[in-house]
Amino acid sequence: MRRVYLALGLLLLPGMSWAQESQKENEFTMSMQIRPRAEYRNGSLFPRNEGDEAASFINNRARLSMEYKRSDLSMKISAQHVGVWGQDPQIDTNGRFIMNEAWAKLNFGTGFFAQLGRQTLSYDDERILGGLDWNVAGRYHDALKLGYANKANQLHLILAFNQNKEKTKGGTYYHDGAQPYKNMQTLWYHYTADELPLDVSLLFLNLGLETGVAATETSHTRYLQTFGTYITYKPQSWDMQGAFYYQTGKNKSAQSVSAFMASVKAAYAFDKQWSVSLGYDYLSGNGGKGDKFKAFDPLYGTHHKFYGAMDYFYATAWQGAAPGLQDAQLGVNFKTSKKVSMQLNYHYFATAAKLDDVKKGLGSEVDYQLDWNVMKDVKLSAGYSFMLGTKSMDIVKGGDHKRWQDWGWVSLNINPRILFVKW
Repeated sequence: MRRVYLALGLLLLPGMSWAQESQKENEFTMSMQIRPRAEYRNGSLFPRNEGDEAASFINNRARLSMEYKRSDLSMKISAQHVGVWGQDPQIDTNGRFIMNEAWAKLNFGTGFFAQLGRQTLSYDDERILGGLDWNVAGRYHDALKLGYANKANQLHLILAFNQNKEKTKGGTYYHDGAQPYKNMQTLWYHYTADELPLDVSLLFLNLGLETGVAATETSHTRYLQTFGTYITYKPQSWDMQGAFYYQTGKNKSAQSVSAFMASVKAAYAFDKQWSVSLGYDYLSGNGGKGDKFKAFDPLYGTHHKFYGAMDYFYATAWQGAAPGLQDAQLGVNFKTSKKVSMQLNYHYFATAAKLDDVKKGLGSEVDYQLDWNVMKDVKLSAGYSFMLGTKSMDIVKGGDHKRWQDWGWVSLNINPRILFVKW
């Protein structure tokens, strides 16, 4: 028996030596997340009508992520279970544990790389392409990303081609419920100035949107182009941002599109505790006149971040017309300590386009949020919002503006990241 053990040891020695010699740069990390969020909805997402009762629930994200890195290769596998407490039976034989990320990144040296698979596309302030982490499921794309980066410049080319299932013949009608586009080509460039606190991004995004007839599997693909810029300038205590995007081409309804959006925001930090911000967003709308569709679509951004926490706009649909949005914002941030911070934001909303017999003013929203880092890897957040709508809000979003509309939530985010192996 001793001879057998000795022989096995001699056989393993060369392999052990190779592993120690060739894998010195390797790193394996694991992260886990449990994120329950309790919500009270009394007019969130859509205004409520007379007699509508408030809704309450607890949703939850349970996510397990593993990532491997070395100098020329990175890989990430992440799976999650999302849902509402109580929707699954105690004895469940049909689990919904799905892969939310699965990608590999090949580094070719001198700044060049290729990343392919299911991945987050999060760019700039997430206005056009965002990770949507607020949503319990997040947002992911199946894509190939080719890129180059050095100290001052980044350039990404993103390519995607989607189908809802494997095909056996030419018909490619793309059903609802899968990715929202048939194909996508995106070019993103980012420049960081060396001597100034200035960053500039340029984005061009071409979407192939497919519609058709499922029974005959005939399809039509229309192409919508979005391009523009995002700029930040942060001298000393100031944080100034601006963005402009234009859309052209055709939408799914085969309408010719001519739309734009613009945003500006300035924040000033008085000290380490207090800061204030002032901003304005304009997203063009369609007034029903002319032969062009003029409502800007912010596509796959993180809308919850910009247009009010109650998610009346772009996270949910308009009622009938798409009148666009004006959003004037005033915010105050206060850090009571290293672990606790608070935000208070005011929004005044109005339509961008003038609709017949409808005034532009939609109303005011107030959002409050508290964040407390309870301990390492554990964060408690809570918020409360209310909307004071107008009669115009009833017309473009539904509901009854005379009813009180509010929303509250509490969330606990437990998200440790563990360096499992490094050699």
